[in-house]
Amino acid sequence: MHRNTQNNAMSRRVIVVGGGAAGLMAAGQAAVNGAEVVLLEKMAQPGRKINISGKGRCNLTNTAELSDFLACFGRNGKFLRQCFQEFFSQDLIRFFEERGVETVTERGGRVFPAQGRAADVVGVFRDWLTNLSVSLRPGSRVEELLIENGHVRGVLCNGNVVSGSAVILATGGASYPATGSSGDGYRLAELVGHSIVPIRPALVPVETGGGLAARLAGLHLRNVGVRLLINGKRKEDAFGELLFMKYGLSGPVILTLSKLMVDALRVGEQVSLLLDLKPALDEPKLDARLLRDFAERRKETMDVVLRGLLPEQMVLVCLEETDIVAARLAGEVSAAERKRLRSWLKSIPFPVTGYRGFKEAIVTAGGVELAEVDSRTMQSKLCAGLYLAGELLDLQADTGGYNLQAAFSTGWLAGKSAAAQLRQQNEF
Repeated sequence: MHRNTQNNAMSRRVIVVGGGAAGLMAAGQAAVNGAEVVLLEKMAQPGRKINISGKGRCNLTNTAELSDFLACFGRNGKFLRQCFQEFFSQDLIRFFEERGVETVTERGGRVFPAQGRAADVVGVFRDWLTNLSVSLRPGSRVEELLIENGHVRGVLCNGNVVSGSAVILATGGASYPATGSSGDGYRLAELVGHSIVPIRPALVPVETGGGLAARLAGLHLRNVGVRLLINGKRKEDAFGELLFMKYGLSGPVILTLSKLMVDALRVGEQVSLLLDLKPALDEPKLDARLLRDFAERRKETMDVVLRGLLPEQMVLVCLEETDIVAARLAGEVSAAERKRLRSWLKSIPFPVTGYRGFKEAIVTAGGVELAEVDSRTMQSKLCAGLYLAGELLDLQADTGGYNLQAAFSTGWLAGKSAAAQLRQQNEF
């Protein structure tokens, strides 16, 4: 009698590996749909990456329309269409608000908890899973998936067998490894036959040559234009915020372009950026602005006049880069000097020499090959009863809440699908 009861419990058990956004949502959704759920998290607490996301504020999702949302994932976005049709941004917002976490929508459609605390998001999941009797087991490192006749039968965890009829792999990517996302899931998926699209850092700062960025380190610019050149050819333009670092460039506009830069650098292509400090003005309008300023302030020195055009930290750097004497009177600036200044303001060059590692990358590019996963259920096409969700998959998008929504949605669908499969098999 005891053995039959135990076997019946195992046949209803869904094992979730990983306590990040995808894993927490998957565990709850599987439990809601009637499964017994065990959540194995190798860190001491789940949700560590959620806690640091959005600089501790947690950019949950974005209010963009479905077509625009999918476009942010590039050619792989179509994989998410069915998933998002079942659980999308409005559903996620409602999920949190029903559990006491109100949200606010900010610039660019970004959605945050109203109180600005990522910890509130983790708290919602902790309470939800507790109420659903999900068995959370921290400090549980999964070493192997146990497969029998092409069907997953459990996992080897901390040297012990944990049995179950479905496993949801939601271990995250390789970015921010200190939070537990150290790439374990890629190895586990590969061992059962899955192909792994080469992983690399994404939404990551870049390193630049020449020393100019280091001289401006700490300066934060808004509303600037950035042009990406690959092998000298214009590849992409972007607009937004930029931050100078000792090693190079960061900020949203750089992170948005970083995937193209990383991929180009990995194959040995030349990468450079042109920074436009005055994107609202074309060259003729900027020239007219300079002529007017220099005429009106002709008896003032250039280091004083340029403070009306540039942040103070950039003034002396600008004058040195354009070979204009700081003490020169504005009324004495030559046409050639004005041309050099105008050109520099519109196209400051930065040769890109490298990129930062996974420790500083917001997400991981690459991952489990999407063609090997059923987009209708998140079940593996290679191993029955195995589901994959979140950053482990070859899905990555721009900043703005898109990646976190994909994690929540794929986790939601994986949890629902795993429970439905077991219910169908066991009629529980």
